[in-house]
Amino acid sequence: MNLPFFLARRFYKSPGKGKRISGTTLHIATAGVAAGLAVMIISVCVVLGFKGEIRSKVIGFGAHIEVLDMNAVGQPQYFPIHPADSLIKQLERTENVHHVQRVSVTTGLLKTDDSFRGISLKGAAEEYDTTFLASYLVEGSLPRFSASEASADVLLSRQQADALGLRVGDRVYAYFFDKTLKMRRFRVSGIYQTNLTQFDKNLVFTDLKTVNQLNGWEPGQCGSLELQVDDYDRLGETNSRVSHIVGRQAGLGTGVCASYTIEELYPGIFDWLSLLDMNVWVILILMVCVAGVTMVSGLLIIILERTPAIGLLKALGADNTTIRTTFIHLSVLIIVRGLIVGNIIGLGLVGLQAAFGWVRLDPANYYVESVPVLVNGWYILGINVATLVVTTLSLLAPSYLVSRIQPAKAIRFD
Repeated sequence: MNLPFFLARRFYKSPGKGKRISGTTLHIATAGVAAGLAVMIISVCVVLGFKGEIRSKVIGFGAHIEVLDMNAVGQPQYFPIHPADSLIKQLERTENVHHVQRVSVTTGLLKTDDSFRGISLKGAAEEYDTTFLASYLVEGSLPRFSASEASADVLLSRQQADALGLRVGDRVYAYFFDKTLKMRRFRVSGIYQTNLTQFDKNLVFTDLKTVNQLNGWEPGQCGSLELQVDDYDRLGETNSRVSHIVGRQAGLGTGVCASYTIEELYPGIFDWLSLLDMNVWVILILMVCVAGVTMVSGLLIIILERTPAIGLLKALGADNTTIRTTFIHLSVLIIVRGLIVGNIIGLGLVGLQAAFGWVRLDPANYYVESVPVLVNGWYILGINVATLVVTTLSLLAPSYLVSRIQPAKAIRFD
């Protein structure tokens, strides 16, 4: 057996006969590593969960990639495009694209006897993926989406319904201003709530036919094509393929058409989410430093208490490298135990939050009702490995203290 590892195990299992300080030091060092790791795991899981929750909501209101007239980027109202069936099928066959849907948007005003509210009315065709809206539907039912038949049903947000005093089944007048004033009377078929204020406050859903009529567009036209992808990590690569296909399509729109990712269409939201990564890095650095300082302090105390043993080992012929390696092994054993405890605490708390959502938030400020968490195995593994490596390296310098211990004095040390 490796001598340094054998000695390290003996020291680890027998902190010191008749002394409680060594055992206490081991517990404090273990607790420092465990607490730091648990905080890092919780921080990373919360940030990943929060970013994933917000990103999924933004994508749910739109799509991963959108094909539209370049003049419509950043505008509340789109310009018409006329996608051929062959183009839609070609886009659906594009690698990493699994769904294509037509939508149109117009702006208007909802008015009741007591209040009014500006809206963006989004119309969807029959192929529209309703999974997102259905998951956040709190009352009523979704409108019947269609490109060929107009209905009088709309889907409002809880924020809009409360502001206007509307409930499911109520009738509401809507006014649209283009070259002439247009008025429609809609029925509230359902109410949704995502708590993402930027969208909830003005986005209303209905069928594509109704919006196209309000825009004065011809049959077959729409405001944009929304594409959903399978792998978000390949979004940029997929958008390049879609852009190449769209660029070769003649007569698609009255202007120049292009494809844009969700990150390009909503840069403010995604830039804000990217800032959260900086907070995580600060927490990770601080917690690794805490674990490192705790281990350095613990190692110095252990070396001080083991001075007689170090002197005896030197008297028996052990060199400084062997003794230093022994204490490094001992420290690694403490760190590994701290990592095990930290993983149990961190992942345990994350699992409880995911299952029960005990930690609640104000949706008006955080856009979610409870703290979202997401466990990524590779991130957890990386945190564990980084903590082990950094804390172990931090012990190399203090381990050289053993070279200054003289056997004759150390054996008599008490």
